[in-house]
Amino acid sequence: MQESSTKPYLIRALHEWCTDNGYTPYLVVTVDDNTVVPLAHVHDGQITLNISHLATNRLTLGNEYIEFESRFNGAVEHLFIPVGAVSAVYARETGAGMGFEVVASRPYPGGDEQPAPQPAPASGTPAPSDDGPDAPKPSHLKVVK
Repeated sequence: MQESSTKPYLIRALHEWCTDNGYTPYLVVTVDDNTVVPLAHVHDGQITLNISHLATNRLTLGNEYIEFESRFNGAVEHLFIPVGAVSAVYARETGAGMGFEVVASRPYPGGDEQPAPQPAPASGTPAPSDDGPDAPKPSHLKVVK
């Protein structure tokens, strides 16, 4: 049996350490074909993401993949990041953290096709149905908090 990588365990530990100390955990990701992130925010093949509990929804720091929802320019996006694509985790306030070797990532587990990055429906707003031409149109109004 092949020994599992320490990388996902260290990512989770650094996330917890940042949170416990009141710091903001940031994740640096090298974007590849198996990474689903908002491409408009990718610079030089990398994206830096705030993975604090306040900035994410449904955060899952798994052994193979990191998944969560986050807002970009006011729109909720679903992000899918292979652990192999993570190049660093650090505290925004101090810079303390750890860098990692980037390794080739595996395709999305649902098959060859990755989930398309789509905005999630706003809470309290019903999702539009695709019932045909007579289906109600989504409202142009936005929930402002």
